[in-house]
Amino acid sequence: MKQAMPKAAQAPRGFLTFTLHAHLPYVVNHGTWPHGMEWLHEATAETYLPLLRMLSNLERDHIRFNCNLNLSPILLEQLSHPVFIAEFPNYLQRKIVAAREDEAFFIQSGDAHFAETARFWQRFFTQALQDFKRFNGNIIAGFRHFNEIGLIDIITCTATHGYVPLLGTDESLRAQIRTAVDTHIRHIGEPPKGIWAPECGYRPAGFWNYPVDFADGSPKPAGFDRIGFEQALAESSIDFFFVDTHLVEDARRISTSYEVLLGTVPFDSHSIEQTAQSETRRLYQPYFVDGPYHGPHGETDKRYSATVFPRDPRTGIQVWSSDLGYPGDGAYLDFHKKRWPGGHRYWRVTDSKVGMNDKQPYYPQNAAERIKSHAAHYTQLVYETLKPGFDETTPPILCSPFDAELFGHWWFEGCQWLEAVARNLHDYDTGLELISCREYLEKYPRAGFIAMNEGSWGAEGNNQVWMNPETSWTYAHIYPAELYVRDVCTAGKWRQTSQGIRIVQQLCRELLLLESSDWQFLITTGAARDYAEVRFLTHNDQFNEIKAIWQTYESTNGLSPEQESRLAEIELRDSVFPDIDPTHWVAGAHQTRLETPTNVATTV
Repeated sequence: MKQAMPKAAQAPRGFLTFTLHAHLPYVVNHGTWPHGMEWLHEATAETYLPLLRMLSNLERDHIRFNCNLNLSPILLEQLSHPVFIAEFPNYLQRKIVAAREDEAFFIQSGDAHFAETARFWQRFFTQALQDFKRFNGNIIAGFRHFNEIGLIDIITCTATHGYVPLLGTDESLRAQIRTAVDTHIRHIGEPPKGIWAPECGYRPAGFWNYPVDFADGSPKPAGFDRIGFEQALAESSIDFFFVDTHLVEDARRISTSYEVLLGTVPFDSHSIEQTAQSETRRLYQPYFVDGPYHGPHGETDKRYSATVFPRDPRTGIQVWSSDLGYPGDGAYLDFHKKRWPGGHRYWRVTDSKVGMNDKQPYYPQNAAERIKSHAAHYTQLVYETLKPGFDETTPPILCSPFDAELFGHWWFEGCQWLEAVARNLHDYDTGLELISCREYLEKYPRAGFIAMNEGSWGAEGNNQVWMNPETSWTYAHIYPAELYVRDVCTAGKWRQTSQGIRIVQQLCRELLLLESSDWQFLITTGAARDYAEVRFLTHNDQFNEIKAIWQTYESTNGLSPEQESRLAEIELRDSVFPDIDPTHWVAGAHQTRLETPTNVATTV
């Protein structure tokens, strides 16, 4: 790649696609500091608003970004929640006041540089407040604008970040996805074409046993043949998802006839690459993930497919690793060392091996220079990675998926780095172009069919982060709750009155919140173990309360004043997914495009 060469008007020889996964567990009405609403405020001020600012800059200068941005359904519910909209400006005002107090202290102490950094924080949080007011408190509308003009493609996630490989019923998997689609349409205005599988977790179709005994003492059901992730996606007209490197590296090629598949699942005209690709392309092309269809009556004569994009490991570690990658550079703002009571940061990384007492002052101008060099290095790395495929018929695509909160929150300069990469690819003749996965699939074929094993991007590529001796007790509660909700929703008495609908809707909400994989992750990593355990037990207790309320209603067709009051309290506290549909949990209920050549989803 030549340096500083004006970009030529030519067809791209390779593509880079960023995928940013924006998600936080539900924290509204569940604590403030140090865990709870503070997480949402920090992420909004340090990641979501800076991302919108970055996108505005690129729109102004007519520069492509075209990333896949996942706004998880439960995050959308929180960003639009009246409690957040009312409290966020107060949080920003507190940060501004704290920075002013820091400035006065540093001036009095004779530390001119720290005083200037305090003014930097005043400007930063004042800008956030101005941006929030400019959006009239509607951050989602800002992202929706960039989605409508094609600068980003907003995709979805399971409703509450339920971890796909460990969900205990097919109905729970389908309900997580179908609730996600409903929520996405309500907030974004169109159905999503892609999805972020939480923790890049994937499960194929096949026989499965419950891995734990049930906490309520009920007998553990026999194992069963469960549907694969690709079937649940295809049923809801979701086209693509992402997995970690090893799942594609270890995948098996399938010789399934495309003509046979066309008889059951319609796809766009750009359907499949007919020629074999070299091994160097293995991670730089999308694939159909093919699996047997499991119908409500045990049919297995049909097949479902969805498209998968594998994560590139070589470039990824440069971005997310604080030990080996860019965020660990000594010039960047240190995440951990803060000055209290305001919580502002005045020190740089300095060196990963130095203690907190030896951190050196932060200089934003020095960090800005490192952003430029790291963006250039990353561009070169992507170029070298994709170069072996430049002369093939179908241009290669490098997929870089990350947690969105890495940029701005964990790595303070991260959003500026993303903008610098976009500008590099726009300004110089690299032969590379940024693209969304939706756009790539509209232009180019899949490379073939693969069958993948179960796995994730967690430790050792399996489920151990979420299912281990420290967390298995949570699933002992989740699994019987999933079965109970399926039974209640299937029986159907709840449909008869508005009160029955209301009770079962809240039962479904509490189940979704129980299923959030964040609780197990926080327990395993120890990042906020006490909070995660309390949150799980809170939702479990509330689920059981709603269960008891339903059982009273089921037997008496009414509730006591105390039960009515308690139901209202829980509804107010966990007021998410207002139009939640209990029919999503009915046994065997699903949406399918299997027999609909026009790709219109039909409820079955």
